[in-house]
Amino acid sequence: MSDPPAVAGSVALRQDGPVRGFLRAMGAVVWKDLAAELRSRELLSAMLVFALLVILIFNFALELDVRTRETVTAGVLWVTFAFAGTLGLNRSMAVEKDRGCLDGLLLAPVDRSAIYFGKALGNLVFMLIVEAIVLPAYSALYNVNLFKPGLLLVVLLGSVGYAAVGTLLASMAVQARTRDVLLPILLFPVILPVLIAAVKASMGFLQGVELEEIRIWINLLIAYDVIFTAVAFMVFDYVVEE
Repeated sequence: MSDPPAVAGSVALRQDGPVRGFLRAMGAVVWKDLAAELRSRELLSAMLVFALLVILIFNFALELDVRTRETVTAGVLWVTFAFAGTLGLNRSMAVEKDRGCLDGLLLAPVDRSAIYFGKALGNLVFMLIVEAIVLPAYSALYNVNLFKPGLLLVVLLGSVGYAAVGTLLASMAVQARTRDVLLPILLFPVILPVLIAAVKASMGFLQGVELEEIRIWINLLIAYDVIFTAVAFMVFDYVVEE
């Protein structure tokens, strides 16, 4: 006689082990976000249109020579990524709250940190997709080569830190009525070290500065990513409980 489904499921979970179960729960959250976005296309389209409008406005506003454009490129890029990323974070958590999905996720018998990492990874994927479209568009408009390995590494590290902190703070702000205003107020002071380090490192790679001068900013980005990801991992359970 075969085991009942509930018993079979619990046996399978025990056989998976804690690490594999954690990864499966995290992957399920990521897949849910990606599948929902493929159906609605609300989040990516809003982020992408906003980002392209920002770089287009800067293109007409900054009638500069080639050398001056190289100096402002890093700042324009990260302003675009920061505001588009904030828009995506706000919409991502607001949709979960409005549809009641957030309560369902919190009631699921999985580690809360798996939900956090799943949401953060989903937000990171959305940011990277937008950046993958913005970079060639910016290169074409500004006639600047942005496809340099060092610069792409900085974009990745900055995006990881942004998604890690932003997901945690968006989980806090989503409970408030003024969440659209509250998230930027909470996020930008905390994320400022990432933006400064990312702009400095990006500018260094664009201007061909020696790696020794850029390394301090890259190390700051790595340290920020590790520390704040660990902090978010430890406090996410308490944040969503409130």
